[in-house]
Amino acid sequence: MVKHLEKDENLLDIVGNDLCLVDFYADWCGPCKMLAPILEKIDFIPIVKVNVDEHEATAKEYGIMSIPTMIIFKDGKEIKKEIGFRTLEEIKEMVNNI
Repeated sequence: MVKHLEKDENLLDIVGNDLCLVDFYADWCGPCKMLAPILEKIDFIPIVKVNVDEHEATAKEYGIMSIPTMIIFKDGKEIKKEIGFRTLEEIKEMVNNI
């Protein structure tokens, strides 16, 4: 399940206390475009997509310097950060190692 963060939403309200993968991306980013269909296939963890152009303050809050950046949250806290394109297998491994 992929959800896009809306302009008036707070990321932590969406993430909640469950395990959640947050994808920081931009529409103009080539690797982000390659990652998007992979994230659509994922059904083992909820995904929230955050457009860094629309949510600059949120991106800054989480120290996003390069995109795509994926952060896994658990209990509302950041527990794992990966920068750059990842395959489906690499994302599965990232989640399973938590």
